[in-house]
Amino acid sequence: MEKFKRLKNEGNDFVKMGEYEEAVNKYSECMKLNTEECTVYTNRALCYLKLYKYEEAKQDCDHVLQIEDSNIKAFYRRALAYKGLQVRKKNMAGI
Repeated sequence: MEKFKRLKNEGNDFVKMGEYEEAVNKYSECMKLNTEECTVYTNRALCYLKLYKYEEAKQDCDHVLQIEDSNIKAFYRRALAYKGLQVRKKNMAGI
């Protein structure tokens, strides 16, 4: 549990510095230790959104909503992921 907290805090620090890839790595390590902790999924979803990885963000939010069906952050970030995916589809159609 101590390692989990340390990794999560390191991930949070990377987010504050705008280093989203590094944060994703820390949150992913957290998930190996605890797959039920929703905050690391919503945090990683935020990073994926910042990295324009909308499908990955959506998947993390979907996972959270299976555990906590009223998680507001997961709903909000999943909506942003869907929006990003729609924009990408429109841009692809124009190519």
